[in-house]
Amino acid sequence: MKIAIFGVGAMGSIYAGLMAEAGHEIWAVDIWQAHVDAINQNGLRVEGARGDRVVPGIHATSNAADVGVCDLYVLATKAAGVGPAAEMIAPLMGPKSMLITIQNGLGAGERIARFMDTERVLLGVADGFGASMKGPGQVHHNAMNLIRVGEMNGGMSERLQEITQVWQDAGFNAQAFADIDQLIWGKYICNVAFSGPCTVFDYSLGELMADPAAWSIAQGCALEVYALGQAKNISFTFDDPLAYVEAFGRKMPDARPSMLLDHHARRRSEIDAINGMAVELGKQLGIATPYNEVLTAVIRRREAGF
Repeated sequence: MKIAIFGVGAMGSIYAGLMAEAGHEIWAVDIWQAHVDAINQNGLRVEGARGDRVVPGIHATSNAADVGVCDLYVLATKAAGVGPAAEMIAPLMGPKSMLITIQNGLGAGERIARFMDTERVLLGVADGFGASMKGPGQVHHNAMNLIRVGEMNGGMSERLQEITQVWQDAGFNAQAFADIDQLIWGKYICNVAFSGPCTVFDYSLGELMADPAAWSIAQGCALEVYALGQAKNISFTFDDPLAYVEAFGRKMPDARPSMLLDHHARRRSEIDAINGMAVELGKQLGIATPYNEVLTAVIRRREAGF
């Protein structure tokens, strides 16, 4: 299968490396030219979870037009890059091409819909996936739990199962789900509870939960999102959102959200797709979201100085 990965940061590089090892023709598209050049010249070095090796044969480029028609496009950019990447992919897609988008937060499908018919778009959720860039052409794979895949409009289909099998054959723990929105929102409520608060207070997950005042703010963020999900008829897998997010945090107390890491590096974060999206949905649904509104305002103000 010919597969193009758009956004070859830490997670995208792991996708590219493992799928190339599985025998697929892989194209890696990214704006980081040094990374692109290193992959083309020396291969992609993948360290960590499955050993230290160099994966050869990946075609890396910063020009999407080089890629051409693929069987599968994997959109692995940050939230802000989804729209621009979809705009580049739209004219490349053939009559049988599929696209899967895997991001934090909400709204990826809607961003893609501005540039193409979403009839051939699948949504993915990465759970417990840890990776970090060590330098151009070099990625470290920390952990991997589950990649959930679903049709954007719900239901189980043959193509969904086929694409899920592609991920499984490449060594990923992947599973197809009929109700992907349920899973996206399950992850989203945890993103909202930890990303914004950890970033504002410069805490790991465990440090946030150990500070009663800060944890109360995080819980407020989670409760607001739970109310939004109920208003949108999301079938949550839990009845107690506070117990759910706390259990999530207890599993990885030393983890620091990518939003916080972005701020340490003085990069703009995915705030618009996470806490900021809760504010936007609250306005649409007529539901107050004061906790998320304040955190979003603070983070956006900080990022204005980056």
